[in-house]
Amino acid sequence: MAGTVFELNPVQLITTGFIGRPGKRVFYLQAQAEDELVTLIVEKQQVEALAHGIEQFLTELHEKFPDLPAASDAYNPALMKLSVPVDPAFRVGQLGLGYDQERDLLVLVAQEVAVEGRASEEANSARFFATRAQMRALGVYGLTLVKQGRPICGNCGQPIDPEGHFCPRSNGHKH
Repeated sequence: MAGTVFELNPVQLITTGFIGRPGKRVFYLQAQAEDELVTLIVEKQQVEALAHGIEQFLTELHEKFPDLPAASDAYNPALMKLSVPVDPAFRVGQLGLGYDQERDLLVLVAQEVAVEGRASEEANSARFFATRAQMRALGVYGLTLVKQGRPICGNCGQPIDPEGHFCPRSNGHKH
């Protein structure tokens, strides 16, 4: 049996967000087209990697197609909030970007995380087609959210919890 394919082409809104306190947050990727809302669970690192990937992809597009106007980086943070209900369709394992040159749209492809005992063709997937400006806003907003997390220990690179942090590189001392 084939997995479900969610395709929003084009989206009216694409965003990311989280629910929960730092250290206990769950991140989401959400897209909407007309009355269809698709929400996916993503990892914080995926949000960050996607943001950097979008910028790199847009730079490469500009080099390949120098006549394309620059994608605006202006967006309204109030419009980037998650819509309710937050009812995720699946947990994302892989993200990829593509470009539809005819329509000047980027496509974000999300594949469900591999589940043991299930064939890969049974995995769910999603394709969200968005303008270059919408994708840039997704990336900029995503980086803003990622930076709101716990501070990072300068010694070991691990997040510091509000209660403190046992750093393996501090010779047993707690920060």
